[in-house]
Amino acid sequence: QVVLAESGGGLVQAGGSLRLSCAASGRTSSTNAMGWFRQPPGKEREFVAVINWSDSSTYYADSVKGRFTISRDNAKAKNTVYLQMNSLKPEDTAVYYCATKVNSSPGRTDSALYDYWGQGTQVTVSS
Repeated sequence: QVVLAESGGGLVQAGGSLRLSCAASGRTSSTNAMGWFRQPPGKEREFVAVINWSDSSTYYADSVKGRFTISRDNAKAKNTVYLQMNSLKPEDTAVYYCATKVNSSPGRTDSALYDYWGQGTQVTVSS
């Protein structure tokens, strides 16, 4: 069992920045990647970014590339991930979730491949 908890959401003006955190506890040694997803109002949940624990490689959705950065707290630990969000736009408004994978599937952007999820944190960007 892995428990995830997000923090850092809030209200920000367009062009501003926020940093989200995701703290993992429990059997984190069994996980192999941590991802961020978001669900805008009235829309489906979508992939944002992912970091692999083995080599800290990252991958981003086109919509956030160059503006968002996913990082980990410790090169060896599997317990804290951040999402630095810059140049925020109103269309970034969503509930943001962190999620982690235990399975060895190579897929990274499909939410169905993730085994554990946090409760979500609201990010609202005003125009």
